[in-house]
Amino acid sequence: MRRIIAAAVALAVLVLLAVVAQLVLPGIAENRIRDRLAHDGRVESVRVSAFPAVKLLWGKADRVTVRMASFRAAVGRLGDLIGRTADAGRVDASARELDLLTLRMRDARLRKRGSLLDGEATITDADLRAALPPGFDVRPIASAAGQLVLRGSATLFGTTISANAVLAAQGGTLKVTPDVPFGGFAALNVFSDPHVRMEGVGASAAPGGGFTLTARGRLR
Repeated sequence: MRRIIAAAVALAVLVLLAVVAQLVLPGIAENRIRDRLAHDGRVESVRVSAFPAVKLLWGKADRVTVRMASFRAAVGRLGDLIGRTADAGRVDASARELDLLTLRMRDARLRKRGSLLDGEATITDADLRAALPPGFDVRPIASAAGQLVLRGSATLFGTTISANAVLAAQGGTLKVTPDVPFGGFAALNVFSDPHVRMEGVGASAAPGGGFTLTARGRLR
């Protein structure tokens, strides 16, 4: 009888600990993520879910949802944060304003399912002008098969010069290649990160002017 009572008590304690963990551990994980992101912007909300919650002790989670008012980071820092999502099965992150270098993007979103990543952000005409030197302009003119054709123009001393380039995923990185014979020799890396293998990009016109960029990749 005593063994039965002891076993029942032990089971009750384990159940209680599991319930407490399910209630407490997600909040601890949310605070850690909030503190980490607060260095780069203004966090509005963080939600973490995991069952059983004890997997959070090993950094695992079922789903993470992050909402930010603003986010500013270098490209390398952004890649590092994306890499940290590897231990979450589903991630939904958004920022009303995303600043990368001198360019401000609006309504940026990142969606992760397993290892697949989908992102998008809108660039307004005003934000594009503010990011470029006076007299310069760059914008997409065609999008197909995971590639973007960009047209760049520069006005100097009253003369405007235009040229096209292709933005595409090559070997897991994003490269811009001048659309001229042997342009590959002048290809320029615009995004390369050990955590992410890029697969394609796209663009579409945004309401009110500007355009929305989309990108797809996978965690390495």
